Amino acid sequence: MCTGKNTFFTICRYIFLKHDSSFLHFNHFATDVTKQGFTNYTGWKRNSLTPKTTIFPCPGCEHNVDLGERGINGLFRNFTLETIVERYRQAARAATAIMCDLCKPPPQESTKSCMDCSASYCNECFKIYHPWGTVKAQHEYVGPTTNFRPKILMCPEHETERINMYCELCRRPVCHLCKLGGNHSNHRVTTMSTAYKTLKEKLSKDIDYLIGKEGQVKSQISELNLLMKETECNGERAKEEAITHFEKLFEILEERKSSVLRAIDASKKLRLDKFQTQVEEYQGLLENNGLVGYAQEVLKETDQSCFVQTAKQLHLRIHKATESLKSFRPAAQTSFEDYVVNTSKQTELLGELSFFSSGIDVPEINEDQSKVYNNALINWHHPEKDKADSYVLEYRKINKDEEMMPWNEIEVCGTSKVVSDLEENCHYAFRVRAYKGSICSPCSRELILHTPPAPVFSFLFDEKCGYNNEHLLLNLKRDRVESRAGFNILLAAERIQVGYYTSLDYIIGDIGITKGKHFWAFRVEPYSYLVKVGVASSDKLQEWLHSPRDAVSPRYEQDSGHDSGSEDACFDSSQPFTLVTVGMKKFFIPKSPTSNEPENRVLPMPTSIGIFLDYDKGRVSFYDMDHMKCLYERQVDCSHTMYPAFALMGSGGIQLEEPITAKYLDYHEDM
Repeated sequence: MCTGKNTFFTICRYIFLKHDSSFLHFNHFATDVTKQGFTNYTGWKRNSLTPKTTIFPCPGCEHNVDLGERGINGLFRNFTLETIVERYRQAARAATAIMCDLCKPPPQESTKSCMDCSASYCNECFKIYHPWGTVKAQHEYVGPTTNFRPKILMCPEHETERINMYCELCRRPVCHLCKLGGNHSNHRVTTMSTAYKTLKEKLSKDIDYLIGKEGQVKSQISELNLLMKETECNGERAKEEAITHFEKLFEILEERKSSVLRAIDASKKLRLDKFQTQVEEYQGLLENNGLVGYAQEVLKETDQSCFVQTAKQLHLRIHKATESLKSFRPAAQTSFEDYVVNTSKQTELLGELSFFSSGIDVPEINEDQSKVYNNALINWHHPEKDKADSYVLEYRKINKDEEMMPWNEIEVCGTSKVVSDLEENCHYAFRVRAYKGSICSPCSRELILHTPPAPVFSFLFDEKCGYNNEHLLLNLKRDRVESRAGFNILLAAERIQVGYYTSLDYIIGDIGITKGKHFWAFRVEPYSYLVKVGVASSDKLQEWLHSPRDAVSPRYEQDSGHDSGSEDACFDSSQPFTLVTVGMKKFFIPKSPTSNEPENRVLPMPTSIGIFLDYDKGRVSFYDMDHMKCLYERQVDCSHTMYPAFALMGSGGIQLEEPITAKYLDYHEDM
């Protein structure tokens, strides 16, 4: 696009952005620009039964704006913008003349355009059609143009009515029909002359103010030019300092490189010398060479005394060579594993080279408030919170082979962030740094979190199936349940004269599982006496929740869901449920053939407990959520629909973990 068109669009964009109602005055401009190749946006046809709305891209913010049913036909013409458009059109058409509309062929070049007649004339035709002393002689004429705007601004809502009032609420001209029964009937309006006078006074006052501040503007421009020069000098100085620092690093690397290479060469020479000596020794064992050749010559000695004198020392050397031959061992190692340079940490540090100032403190990740569930919630604290403009949270996956994965970066304005789209059953490292402009602080200490082994299964407690509202108290959100069974027993204590066995009160999740892998987590309150957690099939739940309870039989144990004597016997067989016991701040692992000692079966109760059910493989696992460590797992019969199952006896409480979302983050920040 040429320079003239660039200037044209710059002015148009300025008018759209700087004037209050200028966007609504885009009608004629859109129609004209359409002829140059732009998209034409139209409203709905007058006789159409189904009106359609018109979407128009705002030239300022580039967002789509709904112009309503009338489309651009419902907008005012922006005569000010039309004049600017025409001016640049004339400049673009300077080489192309506008011909007279009334000349006989061949037409002559026009010299005037009549705004009343909407036609262009040459000098002769203008005199003919606008004779002196007639009404037409009073017509308004301008230079040659093709843009003929009307003298009277008409209402876009009532096309036959002239604009004669100004709505102060909507800040736009209206006609008397708009005020009488239109959209502006309840709005405050003023006369067009009053609005003209008021707006002209304001505009003139603003222009006079700007003209009066011309000296101040020039002074500020000079100051900005000085700042630009200072910025350029400081930038060059910063580049020189950066180059100096990197050259120092290069010198250190070259020095270390030379030192390492010298050490490798020295070790290589020493090993080669040892190998060479060993080779020479073994070559002496060959016939006619070295030791063997000398021994053969000694054997030729016939003088017994001389032979004995020489053979004694020779025999020791031969014996030593023979033993060396039997137990061959190289004199040196060929491997240089001890000389492999480990640059992983240095590579990571070099990759983190950035600008930082000692004036910005290092943020500290709050490990107690940071956790991972369906997403990861990272919370940090910055001692100089007000001095940081923003933060950058970095995270990356840690592979088992310790391969360095690239860091992912998220710019954050606050001091907490929810990170989503993390892979299951993986370790992730998180760190954060503070920014003030282009200056950043060093990175915080890394926090390692382990994601759950399966997608998070969202459910609530079921308030209908087997729920005992006399013993259990469920909150309104149905994500927390408390047991109050002990109070009723105390009230009836005076009537109890024989052995009495309390039973478990069961509650399950409101959604069942029929396939796939699922993970959910919850917290057991520390004051809980006895709580059982796990999974159970639908048929087993029917047996537990609807069969009569034998409250006086010591043989029946409701907590295990079956006869107490069968629990150990059927450990290796798959059963349609699995429940573990939690209570008194302990986590009790069920008995197994390899772990029957009490000290091996009782663990401290985790702050949060997770359950992982692999329905397809028929396996359930129990996790310590704080460390994502599996505490216990076993097979379970998943031939029926499986439900999260919970049971409480005595005082106790269970709170389901709330999924981590952006709403969760906002709520906890408010808290």
